[in-house]
Amino acid sequence: MTLFDEPKPGQEGGLTTGEVARRLGVAPTTVRSWDRRYGIGPDRHTGGKHRRWTAADVARLERMCALTATGLAPAEAARLARGDARLGADRGAPEPAPPSLRRRGMRRHVGAGLQLGDARQECKGLARAALRLDAAALDELLKAVISDYGLVAAWHEVIMPTLQAVGRKWENSGEKYVEVEHFLSWHIAGALRRSAPPAAKDRPGRTILLACVPGENHTLPLEALTAALAERGLPVRMFGAALPVEALVEAIRRTGPAAVGLWAQSRTTASRPLAQHVAAMEWGVLGARRSPVVLTLGPGWTGQSVPGVLHPTGLAEALTALEPSVIG
Repeated sequence: MTLFDEPKPGQEGGLTTGEVARRLGVAPTTVRSWDRRYGIGPDRHTGGKHRRWTAADVARLERMCALTATGLAPAEAARLARGDARLGADRGAPEPAPPSLRRRGMRRHVGAGLQLGDARQECKGLARAALRLDAAALDELLKAVISDYGLVAAWHEVIMPTLQAVGRKWENSGEKYVEVEHFLSWHIAGALRRSAPPAAKDRPGRTILLACVPGENHTLPLEALTAALAERGLPVRMFGAALPVEALVEAIRRTGPAAVGLWAQSRTTASRPLAQHVAAMEWGVLGARRSPVVLTLGPGWTGQSVPGVLHPTGLAEALTALEPSVIG
């Protein structure tokens, strides 16, 4: 069974406590604590010390997570979740809010979860951890996702969908949840750096230079690219947010990179003249002058094609475009 597979009825074993915790977006200690304090553990036990969780067990825990997210005390949430499991109610119909919530005048799904549609289950775990501002669970989930799927697949299939859901939540809720977006982004950046190996040694004329254009402060996608290049053992220099034009030009002159990636999240920061200027730069001895391969990265460059400049549309495409410039 792979990570986050649904346990099938009658399937021997089931999920481990760690797998269940990643699925729910909580720490394994939280799952064990709920079992010990509120009796919401697995119905059956297998041989040995390790417990295994069936689909029904996981559904009960998911119900408890939903209830505690509304502000309900864990003990009452556990009681209701256990009652739901015993009744075996039809899950197709909308469930009424628990009586305790109605008495308090609260609505079910206060601070409703992120809209993730058919996204991977890991996205939902990350979303829950981010909404709870649970740093320990978020770090553990990110580490597991990157380890299990690899950095590029984790970015495209799990991290980006969750970030996009957070962005939609922010946009549709009157500027609320900004703290969730900042919190999630900060932890993703940390996970990317921790997952990458030590920087490869610079190779003259074979190094990749990455920077955000002046006025651009969204660095996270560029950090993902930096980590993915390091994962492949390719030398890269990352200059981060809003690098001034003069500093960018000086860095290119000093390093003579094989390729330069310029990130722009917004069309207001993307500068076609800047990309043209970088593409026209040359260095080296007379008769053997060379220029960098230039990539415009990010949605800000959409519709601003620059002759001779590449515009990959995603992390995987950027890696495909950059690797030949360093290896070839």
